Parts: sequence; structure tokens; C-alpha cells
Amino acid sequence: MPKSPKNFNVDNVRVVKIMGGSLSGSKVVQGMVFGREPEGIIKKVSGAKVAVFTCALDIAQTETKGTVLLKNADEMLNFTRGEEQQLEGIFKEIADSGIKVIIAGLSIGDLALHYLNRFNIAVLKVLSKFDLRRVARVVNATPLARVGAPTPEEAGYVDIFETTEIGGDRVTVLRQLTPDEDGYQGHTEKTRTATIVLRGATANHLDDLERAIDDGVNVIKSLIKDPRLVPGAGATELELGKRVEAYGSGMRGLAQHAVKRYATALEVIPRTLAENALGGAEGNEVLSRLWAKHEQKGGEAWGVDIEAEQDGTLLATDFKILDPLAAKQWAIKLATEAAVSVLSVDSIIMSKPAGGPKVPQQASNWDED
Repeated sequence: MPKSPKNFNVDNVRVVKIMGGSLSGSKVVQGMVFGREPEGIIKKVSGAKVAVFTCALDIAQTETKGTVLLKNADEMLNFTRGEEQQLEGIFKEIADSGIKVIIAGLSIGDLALHYLNRFNIAVLKVLSKFDLRRVARVVNATPLARVGAPTPEEAGYVDIFETTEIGGDRVTVLRQLTPDEDGYQGHTEKTRTATIVLRGATANHLDDLERAIDDGVNVIKSLIKDPRLVPGAGATELELGKRVEAYGSGMRGLAQHAVKRYATALEVIPRTLAENALGGAEGNEVLSRLWAKHEQKGGEAWGVDIEAEQDGTLLATDFKILDPLAAKQWAIKLATEAAVSVLSVDSIIMSKPAGGPKVPQQASNWDED
């Protein structure tokens, strides 16, 4: 969490799913975890400068095609040697600047990989531009669109770059040491990016866990902006429906029916909760009990008990079942706008393809005997 909680960014929480094991085997890494190995032979580096490139690590291809006429073997050797010397000079310049780790956003040529291995530079390919932006933030580096030695301001720093094995899968970890860990030298501040390594038996289970984490992170972001909470378990919608119903009863004319139907629509949330958890018949009885309890003084927080430990109802505030006010507010506002848009349409015109009758198509096997 940053010093100012309002600067919290949901992009700082990343999820990596690794099949196998159970949920208890999941862990949090202060940094980034990639589900692939480095491209070269260097698998582990400690306390290294990092360069981030958004371009391919290879000889630049010309936009137009050219023809080179070679008359003998010496010309052939000189032609390829010039390309090799140019590439070697580029990576020697990078190595002389102290870079030990390179993050590439595009392809890495075979010749470039050869020189990277020769100069003992670890290289990792990250094809996602979002992950490339995250890793640049973790190592505090500036992404470069050209291949060359970065300036001291453009280079980043990482404490640990290593390849480990999790559940039979080889992954690459980039992380910064915390002050309570051995080897901490204070080169960089504690990274704000964390990766949650999820373990699970099936892909569906991992997907459900990822969605749950995503929902939780967004709830935290929402509460930082607006910390107000309202009772959950359908209690808020039922109380709103009761008050809108009372407001509609005091109106005259046709508007009264519209307001009362709006109150009935708010009843959908607690009714759906009760029917899904307890069944159709029992759900209707639970809803009747809720209406009776909401009519009592101080009964605004009664909601649906999906476990039905007593009579299918519970006091949401006692069980700490709360929802963000902003989420409720926007859900009701957007649903109302959608309903008004549908009701405001006078007629729907079906569009049909223009033109005359369609030309009959011949069968594909018309010439076969």
C-alpha cells in the first residue's frame, strides 16, 4: 500500500496461475513472477542493473528489399562479419554500462542471444506490454525503443533475478529485498508491485480464485475512494423497496403504478438470493419474513441467510455482511438508465438486406458422376 492510500493502483497486484497443489500452497512474491524461463544460459543474477527494451534484440531489417552481389568467398565472409561486429559492438556497449539483466518486449535473434551469453547477461522475453510496463515499474527503469546502452537514469535495479521451480513448472522471479532480509543494501525502495502465485488442481478452480482476488482488490480500491458501507445479503434492496413502495402509495395518477413497479424490481436481489440458496417455495417464505422484520423498528439490516441456520434471515450488520455504497449506487443508477432507455423506444425497426432475390448457388459436387 502506498504512503497515500488514494494512490493505490489495482495494476500493482498481479496473479500467476500454476496448475497443481492446493490453495494452501499459494504465496505472495514482492515483485513479479513470469511463467517462463530466461532465453539464455544465465538463470540467476543478484544485485544487477536492468535494461528494458520494447523493440526486438536483433539486426534491424530494412524497409525495402535489396540485392547484394557477392563474387567470391571473401566477400561472403566480410558481409556476415560486418553484421556480427555491429551487433557485438552494441551488446559490448550495453555490458560495459553495467547491465546484467535485459527485459525484451519482442523477439530475440540467435546472434544476439549468442553475444548476450558471451557477456553473461541474462535476458527474459516479456511479450505482454502490460507486464512490460509493470516490470519497468518494479525495477524502476525506463522502457527503451532502441537497442543500445541505457543512461544511468534509464537503467533500473533488481536485487534478485532467478529461475525457480514451482509445482514442476519453471518460473522466473524478479523481486526486491525487504529491509528484514539478508543482503538488503538499500539500493531501491520496497516495490509496490506484488504477484500472487495461485495453486489449484484444475483450470476452472484457478480461474475462480483469480476472479475472487480481482473482486477483492477492486473492493479495496472502491473503499479507499468512498469508505461508506451498507448492509448486504439483500437487506439494502429490500429496505429501499419498502420506502419506494411507501413513497408511491402517496402519489396520485399513473405515476403511482410506475413507482410501485420500481419498488417491486428492487425486490429481485433478495428474492434471487433466497431462491438460489433455499429453493423456490422456501424462498417465498423467507421473503415474507424479511418484509415483516423490515416493517419493525430498527429492522433495516435484516437480510437473507443462505445457510438457513434459523429461519433463513439474519442481521447483516451482526455478521459483518456489508457492501460498498458506491457499488450499490452505481448498480441502481445504471439499471434505472437501462430501463428508461428501453421504455423510451417507441418502436423497433427490423433491418433486412437490400436487393432483389438471391442467386441460387450451385452444389459443390455438380460435376461429379
